[in-house]
Amino acid sequence: MGNVAVIRAAMGRETLLKKSALVLGGSLLVAAAAQVSVPFYPVPLTLQTLAVLLVGLTLGSRLGALTLLVYLGQGAAGLPVFAGAGASASLIGPTAGFLFGFVAMAWLAGLAVERGVARGVASTAAVAAILSLLLYVPGAAWPMALAGAVGVSGSWTGASMDAILAHWISPFLLGDAVKAVIAALIVTGASSVWGRTRG
Repeated sequence: MGNVAVIRAAMGRETLLKKSALVLGGSLLVAAAAQVSVPFYPVPLTLQTLAVLLVGLTLGSRLGALTLLVYLGQGAAGLPVFAGAGASASLIGPTAGFLFGFVAMAWLAGLAVERGVARGVASTAAVAAILSLLLYVPGAAWPMALAGAVGVSGSWTGASMDAILAHWISPFLLGDAVKAVIAALIVTGASSVWGRTRG
């Protein structure tokens, strides 16, 4: 049974109220995970991308993307939901590209499950790892070029590719691989347990 099917089976008949609760709950999960920092070598590991992957892999493409749009909306409204209790200013800060990339990350994770690409631990971990790498595209494009193009200025705008690799990408690759495996273990483990309880 696919991960999305498990969540939908667990919630029974789908209603607008239940879907709204899932979206709100997912956005709060991402917000809480954004505040968590785990000591990890070579850099601290935050749990935000893990939560985004879990939302997409379990809620599906549409609800997953909607959840992240609600999350961004909460931050835009001034709620301290981003890393370091950040709010609306984070949407134009140095990591804004990652925040907006989370919407696509959740959508693609859900789509992978819906299309049967992410099934077992290995394939789900591979999907999660690939999506974590793809997140660096908007994450790097924002400080390198996009922020300056829309008039945002800062010491980080117009960053070189060397600086991006050194400060935005390389330190986080190992942590992203670990989170991809953890996400796969959580969703496939939950799917297996649910399948046994229903069998």
